[in-house]
Amino acid sequence: MERRDFLKLSALASASAYIPNVMSASNPFLQQAASAGKAVVVIQLSGGNDGLNMIVPYRNDIYYKVRPRLAVVKNEVIRLTDEVGLNPKMTQLQSLYDRGMVSIINGVGYPDPNKSHFRSMEIWHTASDSNQVLQTGWIGRFLDEQCNTCAFPYTAIELDDAMSMVMRGEVKSGLASTDPKKLVELTKHPFFQHIVKASDEHHHHHPQVEFLRETLVQTSSSIDYLAEKQAKGTNNELYDSKLGKQLKTAARLINGGSETKLYYLRHGSFDTHANQRGGHDRLLEQLSNGIGTFMSDIQKGGRSEDVMVMVFSEFGRRVKQNGAGGTDHGKANNVLLIGKGVKNAGIYNKMSSLTDLDDGDLKYHVDFRSVYKTVLENWLHVPSEGILKKDFTDLGIL
Repeated sequence: MERRDFLKLSALASASAYIPNVMSASNPFLQQAASAGKAVVVIQLSGGNDGLNMIVPYRNDIYYKVRPRLAVVKNEVIRLTDEVGLNPKMTQLQSLYDRGMVSIINGVGYPDPNKSHFRSMEIWHTASDSNQVLQTGWIGRFLDEQCNTCAFPYTAIELDDAMSMVMRGEVKSGLASTDPKKLVELTKHPFFQHIVKASDEHHHHHPQVEFLRETLVQTSSSIDYLAEKQAKGTNNELYDSKLGKQLKTAARLINGGSETKLYYLRHGSFDTHANQRGGHDRLLEQLSNGIGTFMSDIQKGGRSEDVMVMVFSEFGRRVKQNGAGGTDHGKANNVLLIGKGVKNAGIYNKMSSLTDLDDGDLKYHVDFRSVYKTVLENWLHVPSEGILKKDFTDLGIL
């Protein structure tokens, strides 16, 4: 193989997907999980969402005192309880809340929090301690732990062109693609087909070439499977926004019968250091509308009993507004779990105190890995300790 062909092949493989191995379905647990058809849609609010302007403590005078330009006007808040309400742009989330499909977990974080976007997101992706560096993500380790004999060519998909660390395991990784249909066209490229055909005729002894060859072969078969499910599925609603397009693809795959267990989406940026209010409201409106449309879509497709949505951000914002009409990096934040499988829906726990602060930031009371454990064990029905490296508290929400 000439060097230019190898580079071209490498670029093609990198652009196409990251595919786990295709395995047999002899594992009894996986057969049970597959028949259950449960799936989780994770929405990452990149940049540090201002949780105080999403879940608003509208009865707290301190909130209005420290945010004279940013606070949501009290009579505009969508009231959920006598103390807490939603940002007024989140009417579709209110509808889901009123139907008992939303659990709001306050004060989520981890010990010794880090305010760097990169490092804090890495901690959430890898489910590590703040003083620990891991090279694999919690979803990647889910694939490693539970997919030794997977029946399917993939189990997790990130609806983006690039794959995040969260999807990477030691042995297997998820799939990254904005649109499986477009990847089908890529795998039909003559050069791609030539390599796949040649791989059946010649065994490559170079380990890197052999790995690349296997990736290409697996990509071809896996993308065909996804495209088939996407073609079989339907969208019953109209979506707007970039997040809406990601949710549209997820809904079509789910409605088409895809056995994917984890869908990973990104929304933002929520890094609102200046002139926060208008832009942040728009992002929250897109989030609310996207989730509402998605839940309606999969309900019409008969799959709403099988899907749970989890919404998180790498950290919150500081309690006090800054001089530029925005908020700076904070610590604890909200996590949302949304779906018909939520038990005891509503406000899961009290909001963090606005007076008992951690150097001007909200203190955490719920470890984010307890949320992961709850989703893994009570929704996907897999043991979590090997995936999360420790045992955490089950929140009892699912």
